[in-house]
Amino acid sequence: MVIALAQLMVVLDATIVNIALPSAQHDLGMSDANRQWVITAYTLAFGGLLLLGGRIADLAGRKRTFVIGLIGFAVASAIGGAANSSGMLFGARALQGVFAAVLAPSALSLLTTTFTDPRERGKAFGIYGALAGSGSAIGFILGGLLTEYLNWRWCLYVNVPIAVIAVLGALSLLHDRPGHREARLDVPGALLGCGGLVAVVYGFSEAQPRGWTDPLVLALFAAGVLLLVVFVWWQNRAPSPLLPLHIVRDRNRSGCFLTMMLAIIGMFGLFLFMTYYLQVILGYSPVRAGMAFLPLTAAIIIGSTQISARLLHHVAPRLLMVPGMLLAAGGLLLLTRMTVHSSYTTEVLPALLLLGLGMGLTFMPVFATATAGVAPRDSGVTSATVNTAQQVGGSIGTALLNTIATTSSAAYIAAHLHNPADRATVVPVGVVHGYTVAIWWAAAVMLLAGLVAGLMVTAKAPKHEAPTDAPMPEPVP
Repeated sequence: MVIALAQLMVVLDATIVNIALPSAQHDLGMSDANRQWVITAYTLAFGGLLLLGGRIADLAGRKRTFVIGLIGFAVASAIGGAANSSGMLFGARALQGVFAAVLAPSALSLLTTTFTDPRERGKAFGIYGALAGSGSAIGFILGGLLTEYLNWRWCLYVNVPIAVIAVLGALSLLHDRPGHREARLDVPGALLGCGGLVAVVYGFSEAQPRGWTDPLVLALFAAGVLLLVVFVWWQNRAPSPLLPLHIVRDRNRSGCFLTMMLAIIGMFGLFLFMTYYLQVILGYSPVRAGMAFLPLTAAIIIGSTQISARLLHHVAPRLLMVPGMLLAAGGLLLLTRMTVHSSYTTEVLPALLLLGLGMGLTFMPVFATATAGVAPRDSGVTSATVNTAQQVGGSIGTALLNTIATTSSAAYIAAHLHNPADRATVVPVGVVHGYTVAIWWAAAVMLLAGLVAGLMVTAKAPKHEAPTDAPMPEPVP
């Protein structure tokens, strides 16, 4: 329960802030172009440093890094809650991501090493998976309640009491062997990889105010690509590489990583738009907006546990992943029809259910196939790489789709606003137009993910195998 509580806190933070974002943007005076940094600062730091966090846990000891990660996450959350400017909030969110990258791998490793008896291990992972899997739903509801009845700052402050309980539990209940002194940290690899991702995402965010052909935007994209190319070159030569390249040379595994990243690009962008659409355009309260997302979470859980989990041993993974991406793309295409007067029940709800079922069908075979047949020494880094693909996809998707939406909205409003008296009617229509244009792009990315899965993931149906002692992958919210 202590370990699962810590994981819940990390997962919770991905969705709880979404519901609070419109209030935080208004309070701190963020621009539409910069608001996405509340999300991407967290996912970038988390995804970019996740592999390094796993190495730190090996070097310093899992219990020690677990406690340090909890304390750091709580401090960063308190700073974010007290933020008096957008820059302070962005920095606090990035700091949360740094400590989450230390906390998540050590939590999973502690779970794996603490429970070695197969029956106890199954119970432990069941509790862990239930809390981690329900984190997104809890985040939507809790974010709505805290924002509506207190204020958006409590969506960050709430991590402090959770972390205090987890730290006290960890100090009294968790046991761990000392760290491995022979472990080495690939700091240059972490700087190159994280720096490249930051440059690319920053380029996407600057494309809205400056334009796609602006010299700074082009320079950021060029620098990001260059840093990522050097990162790959360095991983071939580093004595203890962050990402051993033989892991991604496997066709099925690289196909799963790419499918995951593309699928999350579409999904994270949707979270951002639907939060604003429900609260700003349709006038939902934060609590009602949080509740409106619950069918999506329920559909993901049903798709992964009741459909994919039952069929995975009987059909090839791509026969689940490709239909899953087609369903998700279909849900997004339904959302492209939304207007300022759309009905949630008849137009939004069916789209969320289709998207959730599609993502649920895809997540389970991606994790199972990416971690199948991995040597024990590579199981941890493989699991972390899937999660890194997830966080990187979230960062790129949020920045890219937010830029497309705000650019399209600005162009529509400029073309149709001829009389200042019409502003109250033209602006909302223009904002929704921007959302639908971005959702068209998200649907195209989902279809691309289905194509990648169909062409690259050629693994056959896995056979029934006895459970191993290799670490299990972290459940996806």
